[in-house]
Amino acid sequence: MSGDLAYLGLAEAAELISAKKLSPVEYVTALLARIEHYDANYNAFIALTPERALTAARTAETEIAAGRRRGPFHGMPYALKDIIDVEGLATTAHSKILKGNIARRHAVVTERLEAAGGVLLGKLSTHEFAIGGPSFDLPWPPARNPWNRDHFCGGSSSGSGAGLAAGFFPAALGTDTGGSIRNPASMCGITGMKATYGRVSRRGVAPLAFSLDHIGPMTRTVRDNALMLQVIAGHDPGDPGSADEPVPDYGALLGQDVRGLRIGVIRHFYTKDVAGNPEQVEALDAAVKLLAEAGAEISEITLPALQDFSACGQIILAAEAYAVHEQWLKERPEDYGARARERLLAGATLRAVDYLQAVRWRLQLRDRVAAVFADIDAAITASSMDPACRIDDDEALSSNYWRQARMPFNVTGQPGLVIPAGFSNSGLPLSLQL
Repeated sequence: MSGDLAYLGLAEAAELISAKKLSPVEYVTALLARIEHYDANYNAFIALTPERALTAARTAETEIAAGRRRGPFHGMPYALKDIIDVEGLATTAHSKILKGNIARRHAVVTERLEAAGGVLLGKLSTHEFAIGGPSFDLPWPPARNPWNRDHFCGGSSSGSGAGLAAGFFPAALGTDTGGSIRNPASMCGITGMKATYGRVSRRGVAPLAFSLDHIGPMTRTVRDNALMLQVIAGHDPGDPGSADEPVPDYGALLGQDVRGLRIGVIRHFYTKDVAGNPEQVEALDAAVKLLAEAGAEISEITLPALQDFSACGQIILAAEAYAVHEQWLKERPEDYGARARERLLAGATLRAVDYLQAVRWRLQLRDRVAAVFADIDAAITASSMDPACRIDDDEALSSNYWRQARMPFNVTGQPGLVIPAGFSNSGLPLSLQL
């Protein structure tokens, strides 16, 4: 299989399929062969579904040939983080607790991708219940970073990030409660979007923390990310957090220049609040300089300290996650991996007053950010403070969860997009967050 086809993007593939220069069956067959050959090195998949994928690809090919093309996602291969339901397939959340848990119906996002003609390749590795990882004491091994398999690929949407970087598929879905789309996007050198809270339905997705959970697209380019978000966005009356707002055309502004765009740089997040790795700081400074040279109006802005967002978000996350898992933790604690069990049990000692004060604090932080953002069109800051650490370095893995600037936008519910920003001297991806 050619490297060009392995790393073909959604938009490019859609154009080739529409022009009948590429068939969905050819595309899917090639990707399945690549996965079979290489995934033993990276563990991106928990469950590969080749027969299902080929059947869907043949159906797409027949429909497109008959002039019944549903849109640009028709015939496109994709994969799902294994906390997202697919009717008839197991949703395990990478945990012994849910091993063999067959979904009775699609999640709403799965319904939308299938209705658009997408071709599911399988279910992807995650941190256990999107919180405990990377772990080696689970029924499936953790995903590895394709840039260097001895290094962390980020999480909790780990298989999504690893599979995209490895050229296994052009699109995947992840979830993001405190950065779990944007972390693997940073570690794996891909594009990951946590859309605005309520923009994408979470019905049919295993919850971690109800008021912080987001679903979002993971791709290799911004263009492809917009294409996938277009498919999954929209109101769902069955999700109490879903926003009943019109869905804009996410591709409308692609290709326009940034002249006159007001961009605020949240520099204190990665230079004062938490000192970022010098290579990461240099990459961010270079990106800001390029935007200024392209005509953007750059200003440095100040938000509450990064530690305030982290503390507030972690209290809410711990309390809500424990509420989800309390019964299993009491009845089957030994069936959790050690990392997930430790992190989930942190919520057991929180008092109601702690949670309520954090909720009030959250509203204050949200309002302070909104006031600053009223004077800009977009903001830029760090996502991760460091390149990927080794997957066997427990101390560095622990610090990964506080050496980041992703939680602020789970707390506020604002969108966060991570894109690549070059490489470290050791050849590992660097990133920035918009």
